[in-house]
Amino acid sequence: MSYALGLDIGGTNLKAVAVTPRGRTRLATSAPTADTGTTDWIARVRELCAQVTRELGGPPAWTGVAAPGLAAADGSAINTMPARLAGLEGRNWSECLALPHRVPVLNDAHAALLGERWRGAARGTRHAVMLTLGTGVGGAAVVDGRLLRGHLGRAGHLGHVSLDPAGPLDVVNTPGSLEDAIAEKSLGRRTGGRYASTAEMVAAVGTGDPFARAVWQTSVRALAAAVASFINAFGPEVVVIGGGIAKAGPALFVPLAAHLDQFEWRPGGVRARIEPARLGDYAAAYGAAWNARRLRP
Repeated sequence: MSYALGLDIGGTNLKAVAVTPRGRTRLATSAPTADTGTTDWIARVRELCAQVTRELGGPPAWTGVAAPGLAAADGSAINTMPARLAGLEGRNWSECLALPHRVPVLNDAHAALLGERWRGAARGTRHAVMLTLGTGVGGAAVVDGRLLRGHLGRAGHLGHVSLDPAGPLDVVNTPGSLEDAIAEKSLGRRTGGRYASTAEMVAAVGTGDPFARAVWQTSVRALAAAVASFINAFGPEVVVIGGGIAKAGPALFVPLAAHLDQFEWRPGGVRARIEPARLGDYAAAYGAAWNARRLRP
C-alpha cells in the first residue's frame, strides 16, 4: 500500500510518520539527532528513512520534510538556520535521500499546525493559530484556509512578538518577547538559576512554593496577553498550544483560561477555543506528510 512519509528534523530528535492516502498511520518512529556541530546527523536521517522502507516493504510514494529555520518560497529547502544542524541550509532532500520524487520542505512550526489541522486539535478549521512552547517558542497561523508564510518565510514566528519594549533582547533582537517570557531557554534568568526545567518549576508550584508560583503566574499572564493579541490579529477559531511546556496540563491551561476571560475581545460572546495539541511530538511530521501528498497527487 502506498504511503506518504513525513520527516521532522529536530535538534534533539528525528521523527518519522508513514501515512496512507486516506490518513491511516502505518508507522511512527523516532531516533536521536545527535547534532554535534557536524553534518553527521544527515546520515541518521537516511538511516531512519531506510528503516521505514524496510518495515513497510517499499519506499514512500510521497515524502515531506519539516525542520527549524526559514523555508525557501518554493519549498525546496531551508534557506536560513544559523547555529544548529550544519548542512541543513540549502539541502535538497530528493537528492540527499536518493528519492525519485520532489521532497517539499516546511518550517517545523508551520508543519505542526498543518498536521493539527489534518489530524488533530484544529481539524476542520479555516482559521487557526498554533504556539509551540519549549526551549523556544514557535508559531504558525492559518487564515482563510491558507498558511501564512510572508516575506522570507518569517510569518508565524509568534515567539518573537514584543510584550515589553523595555525588556531584554531575544535571539532575533526583539525586546521583551513572548519567548523570553515563557520559554525554557530563559528559565535560568527568570528564576535566578533555581530550576533546571519548567517541569521542575511547575512541580514546585504544585507543592505551594511561593517563588515558583510567582514566576509561573507572571509567565502564564504574559502568554495570555500574547494569545489575546494573536486572536485580535488573526481571528482564529482555535489556538492550539503544543510543545513540552504544554505538558503542564491544567497547571497551564486553567490560569491561561482565567486570564483570557479578562483579556480576550469576544464580539457577540464568541471566544476562540484554546486546545492542547493532540499529535504530540509528531505533529510536524504529520504536517510534512500532508504537505507532500497535497503538492504531488
